[in-house]
Amino acid sequence: MNSIQLRAIEKEDLHFLYQIENNRQYWNYSNRIESYSKTLLKNFIEIQQQDIYQTRQKRFLIIIQENTKCGFVDLFEFEPKHQRASVGIIVIEKFRSKGIGFGALSLLEEYSKNILNLHQVYAHIAKENAPSIKLFEKANYNLIGVKKDWNFYNNKFHDELLYQKLLLVAKP
Repeated sequence: MNSIQLRAIEKEDLHFLYQIENNRQYWNYSNRIESYSKTLLKNFIEIQQQDIYQTRQKRFLIIIQENTKCGFVDLFEFEPKHQRASVGIIVIEKFRSKGIGFGALSLLEEYSKNILNLHQVYAHIAKENAPSIKLFEKANYNLIGVKKDWNFYNNKFHDELLYQKLLLVAKP
């Protein structure tokens, strides 16, 4: 597999972002119930150019080869005081099971640890999302809790799992 890179999202990525954010098959995992407009996503891209300390979130485009777009990886719920952030990732279907998600997650963790000085990252994962669970467990995230009947979709309630990874040793 060619090298995996993360880069800031740009205006030119609007169409790719629009396709992913408005793909209904992902909505259950992102708590969406309606499509995003292109105007809203343009504004989101502009906000992503701001500092994470202002926006409390940062999204990166996952690329391989010569700018081949594979998906996105995010930090959100960023809490600088507590040195933690939530992680989200989406890799489009044709690039799954090729190590791209694992590589992107590793790069995001290095950024989180070395640039943002985060102590921990965590992920909320639907209990039935086996590929995501497999990815985070491979990346040494630990299951620390189950939120019973947390999300409602497909006419029933679903459990959500909470995974955590400590990045830095706490200073005494």
